Amino acid sequence: MIKNKDIQIRDPFVFTDVNSGKYYLFGSTDKNIWGKGVGFDYYVGKDLEHWEGPFQAFRPNERFFSEDNFWAPEVHEYQGKYYMFATFMSKQSRIRGTAILVADKLTGPYQPHSNGPVTPNDWQCLDGTLYVDQDGIPWMIFCHEWVQVGDGEICAIQLANDLKESVGEPQKLFNASNAPWPTSFQHERFPNQKNYVTDGPYIYQTNDNDLLLLWASFVDNVYAQGIARSLTGKITGPWEHEKIPIYQQDGGHGMIFKTFEGKSILTLHAPNKTPNERPIFIDIVEQDGKLIVQK
Repeated sequence: MIKNKDIQIRDPFVFTDVNSGKYYLFGSTDKNIWGKGVGFDYYVGKDLEHWEGPFQAFRPNERFFSEDNFWAPEVHEYQGKYYMFATFMSKQSRIRGTAILVADKLTGPYQPHSNGPVTPNDWQCLDGTLYVDQDGIPWMIFCHEWVQVGDGEICAIQLANDLKESVGEPQKLFNASNAPWPTSFQHERFPNQKNYVTDGPYIYQTNDNDLLLLWASFVDNVYAQGIARSLTGKITGPWEHEKIPIYQQDGGHGMIFKTFEGKSILTLHAPNKTPNERPIFIDIVEQDGKLIVQK
């Protein structure tokens, strides 16, 4: 068994599997996370502290379109199969985007499903996540990166029902600077403007059916986890931002899942420094329509 303190992982994603009564922890697991990609691993446990693994979830073959920047895998059950949304950098174009993999079992092995990224071909993108709306229409929420646009964006694009490709044009939900809490930084690529990061969007529906969007950015160069709320209950918004982050101790790229006992848990990685990043699990409750961290 291995404990959380011994697991180097970024962008943790937990799948609560009622069939096995176990939690499956996926994430960016390459030791050299900023370089050549090995693939994605997962861990299996019953108490969110002790895990078995790592086990292989995905390994690319020589024909795969990417060989580095394997980031932020999420696994979603959809129409009887398991789909992994993950970020990859193209060998040819050197553009990052989210592609979709598929498996018959939660444990994989995952194989390419989409024909490369389903994000726009000329956009630098990352961190795609699945959301199926009240009409059963699948959407992908993703980041249009600050490295291309300066003021990072969170966008949504409709997917085909088989999740093989996107449909129509992406819609911008908001810029990072629309929220009151992120702070800007200067960069030589955009020397005459303020730059803001958007990372790790994840959709969460409250007990009152409010639609929330978790996403990460920086406060004075410290990684932080924020929350936005759709004023219409629809993925297209408009979105209203919480005034302060729910977590700002150099951790982020979070998601929320339910335990087998019905508790809500926020998981994210902290600190945001390689190779020290570890999975963090935080109890949260809904209070007056907001998510509150349990001390």
